[in-house]
Amino acid sequence: MTDEKLLQGPIHAVHVELGATFAPFGGWEMPVSYAGTVGEHTAVRTTVGVFDVSHLGKATVKGAGAAEFVNSALTNDLNRTKPGKAQYTLCCTPEGGVIDDLIAYYVSDDEIFLVPNAANTATVVAELQKRAPEGITVTDEHRGYAVFAVQGPKSAEVLAGLGLPTDMEYMAYSDAEWEGRPVRVCRTGYTGEHGYELLPRWDDAEAVFRALTAQVEAAGGQAAGLGARDTLRTEMGYPLHGHELSVDISPLQARCGWAVGWKKPEFWGKDVLVEEKAAGPRRLLLGLKAKDRGVLRQGQAVLRGGEQVGETTSGTFSPTLKIGIALALIDTASGIAPGDEVEVDVRGRRLRCEVVRPPFVEARTA
Repeated sequence: MTDEKLLQGPIHAVHVELGATFAPFGGWEMPVSYAGTVGEHTAVRTTVGVFDVSHLGKATVKGAGAAEFVNSALTNDLNRTKPGKAQYTLCCTPEGGVIDDLIAYYVSDDEIFLVPNAANTATVVAELQKRAPEGITVTDEHRGYAVFAVQGPKSAEVLAGLGLPTDMEYMAYSDAEWEGRPVRVCRTGYTGEHGYELLPRWDDAEAVFRALTAQVEAAGGQAAGLGARDTLRTEMGYPLHGHELSVDISPLQARCGWAVGWKKPEFWGKDVLVEEKAAGPRRLLLGLKAKDRGVLRQGQAVLRGGEQVGETTSGTFSPTLKIGIALALIDTASGIAPGDEVEVDVRGRRLRCEVVRPPFVEARTA
């Protein structure tokens, strides 16, 4: 895809003004960094950062029994939640692969708001539309809302400075207003830090982002790009679709079985996933901590005794730990477990790594 065909979010001009560098992501031209990924990462871990993730999809499922329909389609059990709460869930193929992982916001029994990944929104919407019973509509609202993530120890301070609600449980949300503009405020995030995601209307995005940025800077933080978002989520072991999840990687293999309502009567892919659970997945996601200097990246062979036992799905330098880290799918038949040592083929050089169970750093989402 050429740059001319890339989509741009509602505040692209603001990112240019802030000196962002850009890269394509999910069909969108996205800010990767402003002043440096390591500094932005550190700001989120120590003070606060604000991300523009308006490329994320948005879709609404409405009509009598909308929640019941979504519950019959997606993996997690919406009956575990209630209006005012959000839930991480998965949209699977009949074969048990993952079309996408997404957040479902329970608005009411007759309305569910979904936030899928940018590149998969059209597919998720089409699959839901195809199976929706009469009276239920599924609407793609990709350009209806912006999404800003305020993450870090001082995130509540930033929102309070704008008069927005902060006192809510993790994975809860509140519909609020800022200067007469509606904003959905969610206690969610993708960094492992205490944080919030804000969904203002697309046309209100610039005003809200500028106000957020001013408060973030006053709190000693800074705007952050997708570079820091990736290093932060990798330190937490959070999956990224196309890396740790895909139509060829099941929820069980990615250690996302906790997001599956196994006792539900149905969801897409249930029969295959129940069989896989009973038999045990053929591979599992584990973490790797480099014991030697080197750069770990996606698609590198994981070796033990000279034989390949897996492959890295994501890799980066951890600004927190100051070492290379990676996530990898490891063959369960190999018997490899946390505490073991393996090697990763880094451009023909064997890099020693310790096998660990993610996260690499402690989560502080509460």
